[in-house]
Amino acid sequence: MVGPYKVITLCGSTRFKDAFLEAQKRLTLAGNIVISVGLFGHAGDGAVWENADEGTLTRTKAMLDDMHKRKIDMADEIFVINVGGYIGESTRSEIEYARRTGKGVVFLEDSCSCQ
Repeated sequence: MVGPYKVITLCGSTRFKDAFLEAQKRLTLAGNIVISVGLFGHAGDGAVWENADEGTLTRTKAMLDDMHKRKIDMADEIFVINVGGYIGESTRSEIEYARRTGKGVVFLEDSCSCQ
């Protein structure tokens, strides 16, 4: 397939690294451009946070949250990685942001109460 591709931003807790990678692969092979997280702070990229003071942690978290909203801005829709129905505070705010800006919202699992 050559032509216009839907752009999808993945959202969800970074503790679900394997689910992110699987969704990225599946959605890409289905002909979509997939935008994902830059690091998995809760699943393997913990070294990013080591030896950081509270101020640095706060600024970095705010930057990453803002960057992810900009990724949502670039997308046609978001795909929520809600393994076991889990939706954390950051992901909930991304879903709300996506809806406010007219983006489609698709969930990995239908058990989410955010629909």
